[in-house]
Order: sequence, then structure tokens, then C-alpha cells
Amino acid sequence: MSERRKGKNEVRNLAIGLLHYSCLPVVGGVEEVLDQQSSLLDRYSYRVKVLAGAGRALNRNYPIEINPLLGSRNRHVLQAHRLLVEENDPRGIETLASEIEGYLREQLRHCDIVLAHNVLTMPYNLPLTCALWKLADSESMGVVSWGHDSPYFYANYPLHLDHSPWTVLKKLHPKIHCVTISENRRQQFLRLYGKSHRIHVVNNGIDPATFLNLDATTVRLVEEEGLLGEDFLIFHPCRLHPRKNVELSIRVTRALRDLGVPARLLVTAAHDPHEPETLDYYRKLLRLTRQLDVEKNVLILGEYQFQNGDRISADQLTTRDFYLISDVLFLPSHEEGFGLPLLESALTRLPIVCSKIAPFTELAKEDVCYFDLQDTPAQIATKMLSFAAGKPRRFFRRAKSRHLWDSIYRTRLVPLFQEVLEEQEAKVAVPS
Repeated sequence: MSERRKGKNEVRNLAIGLLHYSCLPVVGGVEEVLDQQSSLLDRYSYRVKVLAGAGRALNRNYPIEINPLLGSRNRHVLQAHRLLVEENDPRGIETLASEIEGYLREQLRHCDIVLAHNVLTMPYNLPLTCALWKLADSESMGVVSWGHDSPYFYANYPLHLDHSPWTVLKKLHPKIHCVTISENRRQQFLRLYGKSHRIHVVNNGIDPATFLNLDATTVRLVEEEGLLGEDFLIFHPCRLHPRKNVELSIRVTRALRDLGVPARLLVTAAHDPHEPETLDYYRKLLRLTRQLDVEKNVLILGEYQFQNGDRISADQLTTRDFYLISDVLFLPSHEEGFGLPLLESALTRLPIVCSKIAPFTELAKEDVCYFDLQDTPAQIATKMLSFAAGKPRRFFRRAKSRHLWDSIYRTRLVPLFQEVLEEQEAKVAVPS
């Protein structure tokens, strides 16, 4: 471990490990947060190390270690899961957990704190979860469970998750600190873990210095599709998952056309690398665009093909550019953990129309346009047109003052690191 700091308020000399199933250029919200956090901490002179199961060691100032055993689609991990579910045989889980524990001990041996994103709350790599529990038992470093989501928040989670050893996912290790990304998520985790637990809220953030100049791929798309013409552009950034409710975006696009508005829908729509079945959802969306005769009005950008046959892959998309060129952000989600696109939209001053669900109302307050999920597409289209004609500014100011990564670092991360360190040092001071 690193040398301990002399002053209570000085935590910049810490060695911080960050861990997730995957990192950039794998596309995903947690992957983006992981990259933003690690870059932020590196900028504040922390000694950062990123561990992931998939992705690539990008050009960063800190090491990025890729080990497939940490991933969600590793064949050995999937086989161990299958044996556990189908044959009630935990030996594969136990063997891999021991191997991963040894790897983590070696890779993180100089770290003071490890920030484990989702891997202690999601069921994509149970051996990794078990390995982290063993690591926490050793008290060699402070472990922080950074929970973005949990399958237990949804009514249709797989029934095998109610049986041991999967139930480790609905428990909080007594020596592991817990962080989540919104007050709504905190309440959900409290119902899961028990009201007596301490759970920190550290919102996802945004960095305007890197967020706000169009990418060559975007320019090509804009020119070929005429996106800066007279069309009313609706931007729906998301993964292809039923909870994102892309069907409603398509139906509202049709309703706008019925009102005489030449609307275009831009959906980023990358397939979820952790859930391959989202390909079926993509095919369902294509059928709906044909049924509603809006194939030319809906651009699923992650699968877009240029006129010369070139395709855009999801990791080629510069999402920021679409905030800058669109007329409205549309988020019709059934469920969310936080709502990072709301902050991104606020910084670009793009009007926001979104479903009235708890994470969105908690974050955006009364400064965006809400609709009920029971509203008809025509009703939503009318609301959207009316709201997009104005220029809401309060959320932009609040996002700038409260949700920039530098502000989050000062107000949330530094106190969190101090608490973890003080608890670790108190354990060391206890006589054996």
C-alpha cells in the first residue's frame, strides 16, 4: 500500500484501482463513467490503475489492465454459471473465484482503495463477486461497491438469483463501503440490503472541457442525411434494451409526421455486450419502423450504413455531436438508475422531454418536460413541440454548478476517500 498521508484532508497521494467488466472502447454508460472517473483522479495526481475484462488499453496516463476472466462473456465464467444453474455444481465458481482473487491481489497490491463498478451488484461474473468478498475479508485495502444497478430491482429477474451463492448479490459485505448514483437507487439498495446500512450517493458527472469541436464521422452522416436541414431532430441516446422504450420514440416520430412536422429520430442504439439477446429487440424495432412507414425517419446510428456501403460501429459515434445538432432530447425509459443524458443535454442547452420516473424527477426537478408513460404518442408529440419552442435554462445552471466532475470530486469523492481511509487506519491501529 502507499505511504499514508500526514494530514487528514490530503488524499491525493492515494493509489486507486477501478474495476468493471469492460472499459472503453466498449460502449456503455458504466464504461464512460469508469473512464471519466479514472481520468479525473489521474488529473488530481492519484496513482490510478484500471482493471477490466474487455476493452483496450487506450492512450491514457495510467495503466489499463485487461484480463478476460474479469469480463461478462468469458467462456470459463459462462460455463461455471451454467454448471451452477443447471447442475447445482459450484466447483467452477469456487475455482475461478480463487484464481481471480489471486490475480486481484497481485494487480491491486499497491492500492489503497478499489472502486468496483457494478461487479458486486450484478450477476454477470459471480466468481469475480466472490473474489472481491474474499479480498474485503483480508482488509488489505478499502473496497467500495459502486452500484449502478441490481437485477433485484426488477420484477422479472431470474429465479436462480434467489438461491445461494447468487444471493451474495443482495448482501452488503460488512467491510465494503457502498456507493450508488442517485437517491432513488439508494432507496432501492436500502430495501435490498436493509435500512441500517450506510450508502453514499455520488452522482454521475460530466466534464464540459471534454464534452463541448463535429467528428468526421458525424459530418459525413449529417451531409448524407441532410440532418442540418428543416427536419425536427429528436435525439434518443441509449442501448438497445426494452427498458429504454425505443418503441415509443418511433411512435412519437410517426405522430409528429401526422401533425405535419418532418421529424427525424436519432437513436445511438449499441447492442449491450453483456446481454446478447438485445439483437432480438433491434429486429423488433426495425419491424415497427416498417409497420409505421417511418424507415426513412428513424436512424439507428449504431447500425447505420452509408450510401457507399460503409457501416458505422457504435464506438465510432461521437454522442456529443448529436446533442449539438438536435432539437430535443427524448428519454421515454420505463426504468433508469440515474439519467446521465439529462446532464449532457443540460450543458448543451438542449430541451429535454422525458418520462416521469423517479430518477429523472430527482435529477431534473421541474426544469424539463415530463410526460406519463400512459400518454398517447400524439399527446407526447404535442407536448414536445410546445416545450422545444422555449429555452429552459435553470437545469443548465444547476448542472454546471453541481454535476461537473470537479465539483463532485471536491464535495463527494474526497470525503468518501477520507472515510474509507480512516476506517482502514482504525482497523490497523486495533491491537491484535
